[in-house]
Amino acid sequence: MAVLLSVLDYAVVNIAMPEIARDIHATASASIWVINAYQLTNVISLLPVARLGEKFGHARMCLIGLIIFVVASLLCAMSQTLPELAVARAMQGLGGACILGVNAALVRYIYPSHLLGRGIALNGLIIALGVALGPSVGAAVLSVASWKWLFLINLPLGGVAFYFALTALPQTQRTNVKFDTLSAVLLALALGGIVVGGDHFSGGNGGVVGIGLLTAGVAAMALLVRLQLTRSHPLLPVDLLAHGGFSAAFATGFLSFLASNFFIISMPFNLTDVLHRGPVETGIVITSWPLTIVLTAPLVGRLADRYPAAILSTLGMAILSLGFLLLRLLPATPTDLNIAWRIVVAGAGFSLVQPPNNKAMLMNAPKQRLAGASGMISVTRLLGQTIGGMLVAITLGLAHPSPTRSCLAFASFSAFLGAVASALRLFSKSGRGMEG
Repeated sequence: MAVLLSVLDYAVVNIAMPEIARDIHATASASIWVINAYQLTNVISLLPVARLGEKFGHARMCLIGLIIFVVASLLCAMSQTLPELAVARAMQGLGGACILGVNAALVRYIYPSHLLGRGIALNGLIIALGVALGPSVGAAVLSVASWKWLFLINLPLGGVAFYFALTALPQTQRTNVKFDTLSAVLLALALGGIVVGGDHFSGGNGGVVGIGLLTAGVAAMALLVRLQLTRSHPLLPVDLLAHGGFSAAFATGFLSFLASNFFIISMPFNLTDVLHRGPVETGIVITSWPLTIVLTAPLVGRLADRYPAAILSTLGMAILSLGFLLLRLLPATPTDLNIAWRIVVAGAGFSLVQPPNNKAMLMNAPKQRLAGASGMISVTRLLGQTIGGMLVAITLGLAHPSPTRSCLAFASFSAFLGAVASALRLFSKSGRGMEG
């Protein structure tokens, strides 16, 4: 329930952006910070709150995250101006990070090793449901109430989730490690500079400011990595990334989300502007992506408990690449069914990648480093989505005469690179040894 709340709340706000912008008297370009404030705070906070989970307990961090999320939802509903709403959304992003940063670690403690793939697949199913239901829930609420109720419904739902978390989540192993404030600040500067600078640049407003932010972000990341190499318990888990199995899983996950964002963002433009579909028809066709993930999740969970990620994720990335290539090669006047079955192929490939790959990240981390691995799973997703969004914006602005087809070509190529990264585990002892 906690994961569904954090994912669903991000998805439902997108559809309400025009109404929110009108009501708080903000321009369309400025109001994008209602979304960006959530996502930026979320990605910056994931690893620090995962570290706090190691220190204070994963279940406790989840409970704290739910409290922050519910209070922030109330503040969102009470907001009258864009700065007020952006600050409240940033607070929501922090609450969501507390939930998602320890979620995989909690699943690792709850499920025995031989059923871990099913637990991860169930969480993937919940995330896919949140993404799929977001527009429908948002439209349903807006049809009978104002946008403020998109946040107010979180109060009773968050209360129920808090009760279950308080009574059911397990107490987990804690480590007495001092919180590394300097590393947390450098991480915020690094990710903040890269995300905001890239967004600034991809929006066509790059120039000196965009390049400066990107440069500052990369410089901060370099300093952070250098500092982490001197730490026995690094905030940015370079010790885990030094493990071949973990780094291969991280690269595979990142490229899968990078590829999927090339598709998810550009495909609606392709359907409406190139293939001349209406909004309802576009929504129905696109729904075949999350629907495929939802329907295949139980099977993939069972497969993830029987076969290694080196095989399943490689196969999944290859199918994902094929699906996007088939979409790139669509005829000039395809039927809806012709489009949908290709999306189903890609969706089945993406579904086959995530549970075994996430399981590999957890299994290739020592138990006392589970929170760091859990945080990195969410960082993988958010970085892939964020950088993917930037690259899509650049491609749509520069690639002519067929920018949406170029995005699908990049999606297929990114997934192919992910298949290569995953396949390297087949030839690496460290990539196979700790997955069972």
